[in-house]
Amino acid sequence: MAKKGYWIAHVQITNPERYKDYIAANAAPLKKYGARFLVRNGECREEGQLAGRRHVVIEFDSYATAKACHDSPEYQAAAKIRDEASTADFLIIEGYED
Repeated sequence: MAKKGYWIAHVQITNPERYKDYIAANAAPLKKYGARFLVRNGECREEGQLAGRRHVVIEFDSYATAKACHDSPEYQAAAKIRDEASTADFLIIEGYED
């Protein structure tokens, strides 16, 4: 059985109005690949360089699906908007199973 895959991002929004366009543009590819938000900028305690950033954790059925969504033409078009509106630390990571 494939391990789940995750996107983890810590985002500094530089243009809030344009970032709304990114959220609208990423909705279709995230839905297409079965993404599920686990964290979407809720209340948190921040320390160090993470302070003031938006935090997001998205779950996918597998690491391969997480990569496929990121690499899809639909998401890459959304990512261009994201890059205009923010800077981010982002990773795709395989989940852990005991």
